[in-house]
Amino acid sequence: MDNPINRPLYPFCAIVGQEEMKRALLLNLINPKIGGVLIRGEKGTAKSTAVRALAEVTGTRQEVDGCFYSCDPNDSAFWCQDCRERSEHPMKTGRMRVVNLPVSATEDRVVGTLDMEYALTHGKKVFEPGILAEANRNILYVDEVNLLEDHIVDVLLDAAAMGVNSIEREGVSFSHPSHFILIGTMNPEEGDLRPQLLDRFGLVVDVTGETSIEKRMEVIRRRLAYETDPHTFVQQYAQEQEALRLQIEQAQKQLPQVTWSENCLELSAKISLSLDVDGHRADITMLKTAMTNAAFMGRTRIIKEDLLTAARLALPHRMRRNPFEESTVDLDHIAQMVNDYGEI
Repeated sequence: MDNPINRPLYPFCAIVGQEEMKRALLLNLINPKIGGVLIRGEKGTAKSTAVRALAEVTGTRQEVDGCFYSCDPNDSAFWCQDCRERSEHPMKTGRMRVVNLPVSATEDRVVGTLDMEYALTHGKKVFEPGILAEANRNILYVDEVNLLEDHIVDVLLDAAAMGVNSIEREGVSFSHPSHFILIGTMNPEEGDLRPQLLDRFGLVVDVTGETSIEKRMEVIRRRLAYETDPHTFVQQYAQEQEALRLQIEQAQKQLPQVTWSENCLELSAKISLSLDVDGHRADITMLKTAMTNAAFMGRTRIIKEDLLTAARLALPHRMRRNPFEESTVDLDHIAQMVNDYGEI
């Protein structure tokens, strides 16, 4: 029987259906500035499988060789303290990883710890990195994110907002970069998410089990094939996985060239106002998402399809609602608005 430790990850391209979830994850890979994604849904809908599978479709990147934080040798503005003190920054080729944050993790495990005795005795800071250090330039994945302790949520909010993790103990402080793509999964039946953390996610997707008999049959077929011979199964999707990797890399290169018009900005604002969303983050996230979707599809200008995709992913969790009221986007209403607007 195959050893689970050596078993390859289930291929991202082998996941049946769940197109919105897959698109939201891929858009965040292309553009981490979107702000991550929260995936809500019942058990057994491939939430965790999809997130972990992302590691196999990320492109390559440059890292400082020997740096725990995987600093970018070409971006000194976000170097860690060690990289700032180095005279040379040898490069190596790396790849984005998925770093897990267990709901049971202690605060010290998340933020890291300072050796106070050594610091006071020798006058030098010795820092033991935590999960937020590992997560720098990577994907930070929190399963059952709604079950996180409040003090861990506060730490996450601070790091996500500032891009820096700061630790202070007995007057001794240390900080390091912590830029990450925050991905959370949860089952709404197990409780809600704190509003402050919900607002931090750029995109939200609600997933359910497939209702098509053919798709459900294909889910079973593929899963059994994977469990029987995972290496052969993964090899069957190797070409498709590589094509997706190349598409992601091309989209990352093309994203800076994507443009929008004043009409596009006006339509974005009108959509947000019509849905009565909170604040301005919705408008900004919607535009970033639309730009990224355009790049993913090989375009250099936002079209209506990109705005519709962005509205569906970026707005539902930002709509004002009464207690116990579900927040859903009336896609027909938004589509009608977009179609009636004219050229963008």
